[in-house]
Amino acid sequence: MDLTEIDSFDISADHLRKVVALTGAGISAESGVPTFRGEGGMWRQHRPEELATPQAFASNPQMVWEWYLYRRQIIAQSNPNAGHDALVELEKVLKDRFILITQNVDGLHRRAGHKNPIELHGNIFLNRCNSCSERYPDDTLDFDKLPPLCLNCQGQIRPDVVWFGEGLNHVTIEDAFLHSQQATLFLSIGTSAVVHPAAALPVVAKDSGALLVEINPDRTPITSLADAVFTDSSAQVLPDLVNKIKQIETKSKN
Repeated sequence: MDLTEIDSFDISADHLRKVVALTGAGISAESGVPTFRGEGGMWRQHRPEELATPQAFASNPQMVWEWYLYRRQIIAQSNPNAGHDALVELEKVLKDRFILITQNVDGLHRRAGHKNPIELHGNIFLNRCNSCSERYPDDTLDFDKLPPLCLNCQGQIRPDVVWFGEGLNHVTIEDAFLHSQQATLFLSIGTSAVVHPAAALPVVAKDSGALLVEINPDRTPITSLADAVFTDSSAQVLPDLVNKIKQIETKSKN
């Protein structure tokens, strides 16, 4: 069912027992965050697919870090948008009945106010040791000489993101699947639904009985499965959707 107005969306308090949102690049694109891939994505004659790999880091960790610091600088110039803010508001309303899962590494959900999003692919503003996996905030590391070194084992520090050819953290993806199976309402927001294993989460939620809502200007492999599809941008749809959920939540408590 394609919808353009939130008022036409049939949702009840029963759907709010557990709400899970999965976000992809679409929600960050509205903040001006570039994908760093595709046309115009070259950096010093290298494509991201050539730099975001364990092999590239092993052969030239300084160059990989220079690229990530460049990406950080670009992303830092962007700010969370109305879609990010609406999801923070939803978390305040539903508390532990709301789970946010994201494929994005830009950290915008955290900057918007989320305390503990499930970041499937990591966070470009976090760091970990390539040897012992110890994690470090920026202010504990020396970036004057790249790569920074681990204070624990002197191993090389890398960005805490999932690179091409690497598997996702098994605890993180297991949590994401568990929450998706438990969802009564699942929101698929700005994701192409083609990158696995994240692409399976909306399907798992739907198969487990959740009301599946897609918010994406473009059709995806899950569009035909969705109970409702909003084709406006997430920054347009989410504030109105969250307001409707807040109204339903208030009525259910009276």
